[in-house]
Amino acid sequence: MADNVTRRVFLGAAPAALAATAVTAAAADKDSGKGGSTKIIAISCSPRKGKNTATALTECLAGAKEVKGVQTELIELGGLDIDGSLAAGIALPAGRKDDFPPVAKALSDPNLGGIIIGTPVYFSSMTSLCKAFIERLMVFYKNKGLVGKVAGVLAVGGARNGGQEVTIRSVQDSLFCFDMILAGTGRRFGAAVWSKGGAAGDKDGLGEARKLGRRVAETAIALKK
Repeated sequence: MADNVTRRVFLGAAPAALAATAVTAAAADKDSGKGGSTKIIAISCSPRKGKNTATALTECLAGAKEVKGVQTELIELGGLDIDGSLAAGIALPAGRKDDFPPVAKALSDPNLGGIIIGTPVYFSSMTSLCKAFIERLMVFYKNKGLVGKVAGVLAVGGARNGGQEVTIRSVQDSLFCFDMILAGTGRRFGAAVWSKGGAAGDKDGLGEARKLGRRVAETAIALKK
């Protein structure tokens, strides 16, 4: 994306370019019937790669893979330069890269059935990286690329009751704007994981994460039929 992008260019040309890519791929997919496995993508919005949020999301995807016909992918945003201000038409400084386009390309997969967003809890809310990611989803808001897709949310907190649920609801409120179908674990809004001693040690939380992944996958498969 050009550094001198304007709001009009961003809200017009950029969504159109992504939409064209998605439509072309979708057309090819249609020609081959249902075409391929249903894809579930987990997005880790932790600034630290390979840590607790990634561990919890890996368990989510393990649950998703229990459902026949599902493929999974984990995308970690940690270390990537994703600036939400582009959604407001503010140009990036000269020479600064934008790492969002490859993420957008992955989410444009015609076989995408659902996404699972995972975020650490920062002061009872999502991370700034998570917020920037959601703001950059403006391209999909514009072309309705996520309408009818299934969404699950996972939050990792430093205490058993460390703001996970309010954080989950905050992310869900944003995803409602994209007309997505939200899935929980059956009795909870999403998966709440405790990071004390490492998320890998929170058996209850990881159990909920696995349920969430399975529920997202099951719902996506049901909608595809």
